Amino acid sequence: MTPKGRPRAFDRDAALVRAMELFWAKGYEGASMAMLTEAMGINSPSLYACFGSKAQLFKEAVSVYRSRVGHEIWNALPEAKTAREGFHNFLKETAISYTRPDQPQGCLIVLGALHGLSEDDPIGELLRENRRENVTKLKTRLEQGVADGELGAATDCQNIAEFYATVQHGMSITARDGATLDGLMRTADAAMAAWGGLTAT
Repeated sequence: MTPKGRPRAFDRDAALVRAMELFWAKGYEGASMAMLTEAMGINSPSLYACFGSKAQLFKEAVSVYRSRVGHEIWNALPEAKTAREGFHNFLKETAISYTRPDQPQGCLIVLGALHGLSEDDPIGELLRENRRENVTKLKTRLEQGVADGELGAATDCQNIAEFYATVQHGMSITARDGATLDGLMRTADAAMAAWGGLTAT
C-alpha cells in the first residue's frame, strides 16, 4: 500500500551537503535560516519537518563534514613511520586542505562558532567536543611514539598534542583571513622546529 502523505520533493543528502558548506563558510550564527533554505533549495516548513531545528541541522552538517573533509590530514598520523614525520605531514596536509580554492577556507570545527554562544550552549559544546577528540587523536599518536621507543617515557603527550592542535586552529583562522598555502607551509615548518624542545625529557 502506498504510504500516505506527499514524498519529499528534494534530495535530503544533497541539501545537507549544501547546508554544511554554508555553515562552513558563514558559521552557525552567520548562516541565517533564509540563507540556509535558499542554499538547500527548500522552504522553512520543509527544513523544520526534515531536520527539526537549525541546531539539529548544524549537528548533522558537522557529521557530514567529518565524514567528507580532512581525511588526508588525519590519515597522515598513522601512515607515517615516526610520530615526528606524522605530525609534520599532519600540519602540511592541514595547510593544503585549508587553502583549497574549491571550498571554504579553514575548518568548520574551528570556525563554526568562535564567539557569541554561552558556555553551556549545545552548538559550542558540540564543536568543543570535536576539538577535544582531535587532541586525543594527536595524543594517541604520540603515545605510540613512546611505545615504539621514538619518544621518551616521560614525554608529556597531552601538552604536545594540545600545542599542535592549537597550531592547527591558528592555521584555520589565518587561512580564513587569506593566508596562502606557502604561508601555512612555513607555519607548519616553524611549528615542527619546536619538536625537539617539546619532546626532550
